[in-house]
Amino acid sequence: MVSSDQRRRQLAREKYVRQQQRREEKRRKDKRRNTVVAAVLAVVLASGGAVYASVALSDGSKKGSDNAAGDTPTTPAPSPSEEESENPEPKLTVDRKASYDMALKTNAGDITIAMDASKTPRTVNSFKHLADKKYFDGSKCHRLTTQNIYVLQCGDPQGTGTGGPGYTIPDENLDALGKAGSDGSVTFPAGTVAMANTGQPGTGGSQFFLVYKDTKLPPTYTPFGKIDAAGLKAVQEVAAAGVEGGAGDGAPKKAVTIEKATVTKK
Repeated sequence: MVSSDQRRRQLAREKYVRQQQRREEKRRKDKRRNTVVAAVLAVVLASGGAVYASVALSDGSKKGSDNAAGDTPTTPAPSPSEEESENPEPKLTVDRKASYDMALKTNAGDITIAMDASKTPRTVNSFKHLADKKYFDGSKCHRLTTQNIYVLQCGDPQGTGTGGPGYTIPDENLDALGKAGSDGSVTFPAGTVAMANTGQPGTGGSQFFLVYKDTKLPPTYTPFGKIDAAGLKAVQEVAAAGVEGGAGDGAPKKAVTIEKATVTKK
């Protein structure tokens, strides 16, 4: 006879094995996808074509992925996984009539981001939820662009551009910067903070980008905050140091680590 305790342990072991199998299969799929993407980009670059990506946030593991690539900020698209089902978007607990500050203590200087929950309640709520869990503490800003678009991208605890929280949030406030021009873009003014995404609607996660110089992008990235003057100066100094290897897009030469992130109601 198998006792109820033994049966529970057996079921737990079986569940663990299934989880490991799913994670391994996802890892293999992600590797194949990244190989294909890299090959496509190499062909496009070799032919002199323009590469367009979107700043995206998503998650393949518990810590999703958001990263900007090419002439837009992007992150790899999240794949359905058990982790995502275990990590639903956090329950809305912020005051939808209030303003909040997200304070980023970094080795490059303190950055304070003003956020309005009446305009982007679910985005603000997600950042408060993650900051309260110390999700961003110790993470690196993994991407700096100094050509065509001018952003510093952060929010991936893995520091690779492939991390995210395991859930996605909807786009908000997309008309805040006005109507798109004939080129399909709007101006994201210096000091704007917006969500990265996979280039598809509703794929925001934890990655975000700080605009340090007026930048034209499609109005598909949730603008949710404004950097204070001191913080903007700090980001501009990081940008002035350039990208590693002298490229126009890549890891910042002056490494930026978010030592601590807090979100407080004003």
